[in-house]
Amino acid sequence: MARHKADNGTVHPVFDLPALRRLCALAGCLLAAGAQASPWLDGGRPGPLAQQAVTLLASAPELGLVAEDYRATMLGQEVAAAAHGPALDATAAGRLEAALDAALRRLLMDLNQGRIDPRTLYPTMALPARTPFDARAALDAGIAAGSLGAAVRLAEPALPQYAELRQALQGYRAHEHDPAWAAPLPPLPLSGKTRKLEAGAAWSGLAALNQRLMALGDLPAASPVPPVYTEPLLGGVRRFQERHGVTPDGVIGAATFARLEIKPAARAAQLALALERLRWTPLLESRRMIVVNIPEFVLRAYEVQDGRIVISRRMRVVVGQALDKRTPLIDAELRAIEFSPYWNVPPSIVRSETLPKLRRDPGYLAREGFEFVAGDGSVHGSVSAQALDELAAGRWRIRQKPGPRNALGDIKFVFPNAEQIYLHHTPSTGLFARDRRDFSHGCVRLEDPLALALFVLQDTPDWPEARIREAMAAGESKTLRLAEPVRVLIAYGTALVKDGRVFFFDDVYRQDPRLEAALRQRAAAVSRPD
Repeated sequence: MARHKADNGTVHPVFDLPALRRLCALAGCLLAAGAQASPWLDGGRPGPLAQQAVTLLASAPELGLVAEDYRATMLGQEVAAAAHGPALDATAAGRLEAALDAALRRLLMDLNQGRIDPRTLYPTMALPARTPFDARAALDAGIAAGSLGAAVRLAEPALPQYAELRQALQGYRAHEHDPAWAAPLPPLPLSGKTRKLEAGAAWSGLAALNQRLMALGDLPAASPVPPVYTEPLLGGVRRFQERHGVTPDGVIGAATFARLEIKPAARAAQLALALERLRWTPLLESRRMIVVNIPEFVLRAYEVQDGRIVISRRMRVVVGQALDKRTPLIDAELRAIEFSPYWNVPPSIVRSETLPKLRRDPGYLAREGFEFVAGDGSVHGSVSAQALDELAAGRWRIRQKPGPRNALGDIKFVFPNAEQIYLHHTPSTGLFARDRRDFSHGCVRLEDPLALALFVLQDTPDWPEARIREAMAAGESKTLRLAEPVRVLIAYGTALVKDGRVFFFDDVYRQDPRLEAALRQRAAAVSRPD
């Protein structure tokens, strides 16, 4: 069994998939060679595995699935009737056995591959071919072991993050009917023209707040309720804020208050969507990988070593504006690095921003380091009526020269894609201090591009840090083609477990409702009679 080291150094087990697949194959051979008796019914009566089966199907929500996708209620009723009523005849027994078997195989396949193909929602996610999964073999292995839980473990992604999210899901489901959320919190105290709760203030909602934070784990159990808003309640709020993407200052304003009112059932649904997205993503299929999580505004670069994920770099990023310049979800290969890059202004930005500015202020061209490039490749450094007309017609383009004002900063990471999205540095470094960081035109701005370059080039000895720094500062554009591409995944997850704590992020692009609708549509399709 391999092990995975998390961001905080914690080591988690990771299943040895080749060994598990050998177990599946062996179990299939043993079953084929053994007796022909059904594993589900004996003499028309359900056996222990049939009881396990209906229990597993009914507990699908604990796995982040929907029980009725697998006809859990109907099968549970039929198994109960066979157990307590007349024994089933051969025809009825065979029909029930086939239904149980099919439902379990579908559940295992959904756990491994996901319930929907992400490309139906995100055409830009051209995911690579995955290691095939044999639901029949996994189910047979569970039957041979006398435990359908073993089949589930074979099916689920062998990622510590997945196991941690599933555990978090069970915790939030346990609080769905917690009395801490039985009534809304009372209004915050009025402070000037706004409502907020600051340290030392009195508030009638302190006891309810204390109860919620204890239920969520942000306060220890049996924490006393202070007479005014002070420690330890203040510290619990800071921990809550940190986990929910709010500046952890302890002040409860509109943003914190709104998050405190979100009920556990809604958070459980969010965690289930995070599990679904992880099922799509074969994070162990590439030796090295760069992953951007849009709602978190964070990039992680990692390596897979002996079947375990080792995080090498982590940094803040700025992504596309939520309103109309969203960063798309992409799965591609990083193939080149450009040092001191030119910025070729996209036609959409030329039309909406650059051209109007040049018409109003011709000095904008030289001041910002722009130049025109004609259709024949000639470069023009002054504004003229002809240049503006050619630019407006799309026959000329405009680019920004390398330098301190260049929008791409001093380095650009290129992974070919139809949307012309890339990772790059930026001179606007102040935005990385913001909690919410959707400010770009679609490309991803990096807080620490040097660190990412060191990760990408770590196996290229003739590109040490000193040479990378020199190329970034040269002011002369240079492209370095990578001998071995590095996979880049721009992903979307609104829930994550970090250092054993559950974090939730705002659904900045409103993708959770979109995924929920697709899953409902799929559920309706599978529930139709054959």
